Amino acid sequence: MEKTTRRAVQAAGTRDAIVEAAGRLFAADGYVRTTIDGIAAESGVAVQTVYNSVGNKAALLSAVLDRAAAGPGAQAGVLDFMRERTRRAADLDALVAVLADWFVEVHPRTAGINAVIARAAAVDEAAARLETDRAQQRLRRYEEAAAAARARGGLSSGMSDAEGAAAIWSLGHPQTYRALVQDAGWSVPAYRAWVAKALAAALA
Repeated sequence: MEKTTRRAVQAAGTRDAIVEAAGRLFAADGYVRTTIDGIAAESGVAVQTVYNSVGNKAALLSAVLDRAAAGPGAQAGVLDFMRERTRRAADLDALVAVLADWFVEVHPRTAGINAVIARAAAVDEAAARLETDRAQQRLRRYEEAAAAARARGGLSSGMSDAEGAAAIWSLGHPQTYRALVQDAGWSVPAYRAWVAKALAAALA
């Protein structure tokens, strides 16, 4: 058992090193110019170890996004800790605050890798599938948030959970953050205030 645990810890450490190296190279060189050989060299492992630990370039891109979204030193995946934050929200106002705070927390961390994914999707089929799959994944997960809003007295206008999820997805989309904060020059507090008001109106 002890040997198994030690191997698992070592494997996790190797995977972390590979994903971290991939993130640096994707940010510096872009998706197309980054190679598995380069990632292996940057992380100090064999090429086959990269494939065995994480996978191909698209899988590495996905892993870098997961790492950025969860944040440094995260002990749980995004879905798990967001479910816990949602559970603790006492009313609709608190739930809206949870969502607005999350968008302010996650978008600065993921803006760089999302930009890499968007550029890669224009020229690489696997990256394009990743971009689409992640967008649909977020949309499905937001149905839980919409259901939580309904349980706290929201969605009283007749909006379905799926429609509520679409509202959250649209307002909290990474491209919306990019357009307002990075392109239009909004401050992060201004973005947070806007998204909270918009979510409150959409989910009321």
